[in-house]
Amino acid sequence: MGRSNKKNFNGKVIIGILGILLTINGLFMLLGLPFSIFFKEDWMPLLVSGIVTAGIGFTLYFTTRKVENRELKKKDGYLVVSLGWMSMAFFGTLPYLLSGEISNFTDAFFETMSGFTTTGASVLNDIESVDKGILFWRSLTQWIGGMGIIVLTVAILPLLGIGGMQLFVAEAPGISPDKLKPRIKETAKRLWLIYLGLTVLETILLMFGSMPFYDALNHSLTTMATGGFSTKQDSMAYYSSPYIQYVVIIFMFLAGTSFTITYFGLKGKFQKVWNNEEFRKYSYVCIIFTILISFIVFSEDWNGFEKAFRDALFQVVSIVTTTGFVSADYTNWTPFLTILFFVFMFMGGSAGSTAGGVKIVRHIILFKNSFLELKRQLHPSAVIPVRLNDKAVHQDITFHVLAFMMLYLSIFATGCIAMSMTGVDFVTAAGAVATSLGNIGPGLGSVGPMDNFANITPAGKWLLSVLMLLGRLELFTVLMLFNPYFWKKV
Repeated sequence: MGRSNKKNFNGKVIIGILGILLTINGLFMLLGLPFSIFFKEDWMPLLVSGIVTAGIGFTLYFTTRKVENRELKKKDGYLVVSLGWMSMAFFGTLPYLLSGEISNFTDAFFETMSGFTTTGASVLNDIESVDKGILFWRSLTQWIGGMGIIVLTVAILPLLGIGGMQLFVAEAPGISPDKLKPRIKETAKRLWLIYLGLTVLETILLMFGSMPFYDALNHSLTTMATGGFSTKQDSMAYYSSPYIQYVVIIFMFLAGTSFTITYFGLKGKFQKVWNNEEFRKYSYVCIIFTILISFIVFSEDWNGFEKAFRDALFQVVSIVTTTGFVSADYTNWTPFLTILFFVFMFMGGSAGSTAGGVKIVRHIILFKNSFLELKRQLHPSAVIPVRLNDKAVHQDITFHVLAFMMLYLSIFATGCIAMSMTGVDFVTAAGAVATSLGNIGPGLGSVGPMDNFANITPAGKWLLSVLMLLGRLELFTVLMLFNPYFWKKV
């Protein structure tokens, strides 16, 4: 028998796409230059970082551009997304290291991975003292990672003769992407237009609340990304203005909503929005738990019901959408509420949003399947499918959800054990792992909402960085690379 010439991976195309990602990443770094110049700071770190990153990226693309077979298979898509995120995080450390704002590579990588995965966990102890240009790059990493630079690249890949559907499938958060238009390039463009438009709108509204342009822009970038990086050490608790906090609440909620649903809302198709079962459950969770927590906080604090309601609403939306902004220390309210917010860390926003976490739709399918299993026990011969939006859910999707939940909880448990080996207490270990895997930001214990991750050991930071990537890329995208079958020729 003759040997097959069929390649397992299209290596040159993969390298070329990574080159495109790094080029775009480098150009984004240069966007911080105007702020460094305006605030009379050292702008060389950003300039050098941008040129080096874009230069290496362009070289990779240029040397692999003349490839006859430009087909991108599903395997290639998984590899590109995982390697793309790692390479962006690696080069994203340059502004921190060259400026000296973060002196060691482990901390710089942790901060960068936290940015690109929109986790929002930080090692910075004095954010206000960080150069404005570097701080803008920090916010920008979340905005880039929020929708996924992969989706942005999908919009231009067809122009380069490379199909991008496999990238979109591997990157898009949730169970499966809803295409707004038949062609994936058009879908990516519309997603980014909505994303950009809402970012601009929030910036303007925050400025109406007397927030300076620089702070308004940074907070808008990280709100729409459901990232939670702030220009203030005290996060949104720094701003006592009810107007500012309510604006942020609204946009956190929108960012945690499927962009397909947002698109329908902008088109005036409100019936289609409310008929979406995931959106309804997402809204109910935020409303019901806000009311419950408001009364508990009010009964304990007595600082006025509006303040209690606002803090409750802010923190519920922030944690459920995995944004991670903080307006109050929810771990100081009551033990019951501390546990409740810990449970919220396993919830997540809507599929197809920038939110991390498990996602509401998976919980819906999981609970429905569990209750239907009781009926199946009584009627073993009956075919009783799980229904979502009045349509039967294919059994493969139900199995996928069950497998995802099993993996998610197994990784959480394993992560807690590994984290405890670094010397932290159980509450801190559980909080750090839950918030990293869910891409949330604030945790419990010594990494709670009023603390950060600066005192975590280097080994702990590398572990949490891996968990951030796993959570952001929906587990399977990264774990697929550790499956021996993935590397076999088929």
